[in-house]
Amino acid sequence: MKPIAGEQKSARTDSAARQIMNTELAARQKKTARLRELRLEKEEAERLEQADKPAAPKRARKKAS
Repeated sequence: MKPIAGEQKSARTDSAARQIMNTELAARQKKTARLRELRLEKEEAERLEQADKPAAPKRARKKAS
């Protein structure tokens, strides 16, 4: 049995919408992976920078009278 015109139009619209959503999902995942990688590199650089710096001496607190 051949689908009626309304069903055909609905199927085309559904297919187009799914294709758009899948494309957007792939782009979002790619962007997220790229940003995650950049964040991890930045955090590692900051951690190494902190490790290279000597710890600041702690100041003695004044005792309350």
